[in-house]
Amino acid sequence: MEAFFKPTAATIAKRAAQAKAAQEADDLKPWIEKYRPKSVREIAHQDEVVAVLKKCITGADVPNMLFYGPPGTGKTSTILALSRDLFGQKFRDRVLELNASDDRGIAVVREKIKNFAQLTVSSLSGGKDPHPFKIVILDEADSMTKAAQQALRRTMEKQTKNTRFCLICNYVTRIIPPITSRCSKFRFKPLAEDDQRKRLNFVAEKESVKISETALDALVKCSVGDLRRAVTFLQTAHRLKGQDGIAVDDILEITGVIPESVIKDFVKSCYTNSFEKLRETVEDVSAEGYPASQLISQLHDEVVAMDSLSDDQKCEITEKLAVMDCCLNDGADEYLQLMSLGTLIQQQLCT
Repeated sequence: MEAFFKPTAATIAKRAAQAKAAQEADDLKPWIEKYRPKSVREIAHQDEVVAVLKKCITGADVPNMLFYGPPGTGKTSTILALSRDLFGQKFRDRVLELNASDDRGIAVVREKIKNFAQLTVSSLSGGKDPHPFKIVILDEADSMTKAAQQALRRTMEKQTKNTRFCLICNYVTRIIPPITSRCSKFRFKPLAEDDQRKRLNFVAEKESVKISETALDALVKCSVGDLRRAVTFLQTAHRLKGQDGIAVDDILEITGVIPESVIKDFVKSCYTNSFEKLRETVEDVSAEGYPASQLISQLHDEVVAMDSLSDDQKCEITEKLAVMDCCLNDGADEYLQLMSLGTLIQQQLCT
């Protein structure tokens, strides 16, 4: 009998080939997927959210949930980790994940979501279960149309015995009140710099990435609390530099952050009170390909820190930055917007 169950050389070779293929496929994954938390306990920084969800795993009922907050703070990772902790091997059968920015119409609610929500757990598992429900995950729910949200409200009411819903969004104000009132709301905060640094060091160690401490600090600063963006930039920089090591200049180039010297030159041209000098500076910025949206973001920090401006002047410039940002999002010409901003700053500095 022992000889009968002993694996043959062909079986051993096949298993080794399968393991190698699985490892190669894992190596080709984007790092944001490869190092996505697999359990709620691995979620970083969101202590209040994790504390509540841990109680759901240990037996408390799971409510409908609404996750909101800045991008890259772990909203999608958290609900996927919770689902794996709850369902284990049944994860694929029990979870329906949709991206509402793609599937945003009322037809999706009436067909995909409603049909999945109507399935009973017994038809999926075939027996008793400690968590007798399914989870529908709607990522980027703030992109759903109002009609789709209204239809979803009714489905959430009718299928409460069989299904729990988790809506994920960046802007909670875009979700209609009847839905928010039916959900437990969880706010995700931007990750603290120390938490980002710990996670990036972990990924860098696993992937044998050579990065200096100053470059890591620059990466954390440029990502502005978005861990997903930071990990993506780290992977890109590693692909670019390899074993040569990642320096601060490499991070600034990949992240698209404008050098401080360019921002200083822009402000200096405004101090000259010369239209021609301002025009030359704006043309140089445009010729270098620096995006105007990034320039105004960094210029905001520069203006706030300027002691030569009064509070009223800072208010005028900040208001202009906000209007300019809106215009750029609507497709306005970058050169004209930068000239308009520069002339306003000139007026405030030289009057």
